[in-house]
Amino acid sequence: MEQVFIDTLAPQAVTIGAEHAGDAPAREVLLDLAFGPGRFRKTSEKLRHGRLPAEGLAFVAYEGASLVGTVRLWNIKVGNAGEALLLGPLATHPELQGQGIGGRLMAYAISEATRLGHRSIVLVGDAPYYSRFGFRRRFAEGLALPGPVETERFLGLELVAGSLQGASGMVTATGRLLKPAMRRVA
Repeated sequence: MEQVFIDTLAPQAVTIGAEHAGDAPAREVLLDLAFGPGRFRKTSEKLRHGRLPAEGLAFVAYEGASLVGTVRLWNIKVGNAGEALLLGPLATHPELQGQGIGGRLMAYAISEATRLGHRSIVLVGDAPYYSRFGFRRRFAEGLALPGPVETERFLGLELVAGSLQGASGMVTATGRLLKPAMRRVA
């Protein structure tokens, strides 16, 4: 059964739930607004390219009929520490930033990843923002990404204590591949 979270404290109710195939066009418009065309050149995109998000771990936020937020998690291997998740991108419509939608999406995504039995999450992002969710630089210190990254922005979160302890090596993509026809919209 799909879980849906409705936040009634927002000016208009924000509903958070599973992403559906029909959300793809609106999600892409939102990501373009939030990150611009340069988003495809990011190192994290190399790990996501040609793959589907981890099963059950792609979420959207709606305000009324408008998609206003998105977050996805992706299957990866983190060097010698084994399977983990890569979080991103997290985006909120620029006109609604600062209203807590991104934070609610993060909390929901972390909760679902934990419920599904995942052990850890890594991401590239703003440390002051993500530290409130438990992400720390020290959990990713021994890991490397397949491209350039500002070291202080490469963070990890242990969903299971010790799951990233002593982790070292390259982060590599795993998980489900996109079918060729889907690569344009996923």
